Amino acid sequence: MASDSQIYHFDEVAKHNHKKDCWIIISGKVYDVTPFLEEHPGGMKTLCAVNRTLVEHLAEKDATDDFNDVGHSDSAKELMEKFYVGKVDTSTIPEQPNYKLPAQTTPPSGQSSGFVVKLLQFLLPLLILGAAFALQYYGKKK
Repeated sequence: MASDSQIYHFDEVAKHNHKKDCWIIISGKVYDVTPFLEEHPGGMKTLCAVNRTLVEHLAEKDATDDFNDVGHSDSAKELMEKFYVGKVDTSTIPEQPNYKLPAQTTPPSGQSSGFVVKLLQFLLPLLILGAAFALQYYGKKK
């Protein structure tokens, strides 16, 4: 890695977003992964997301979370250094959407609660089993 790293604006990195010229951002560093697209151990298919190539999916955003979620080996992280081209000005990276699940609502009064459902899920099989034993017991006495 060069000691006098060039600093890139996010928009400049995002322009390199196709198979023949692909740059990605991981942990504030810019990597030109163009020569690696075909060499990736998992193949090109693992670098795709929902029918979108790595280029379209990762090249136009910060790919740090995507990279870390996969759990790359130490040797893969070392290999990255040969593709390093500089740093990104982190103040130019657009805010990524923060998806939140909707808050759970409590059921209106008058409706059964989850407790009743769980109780029935536990008791109903016991009742069926008890009825089966009772029928078998009384059936043998006759």
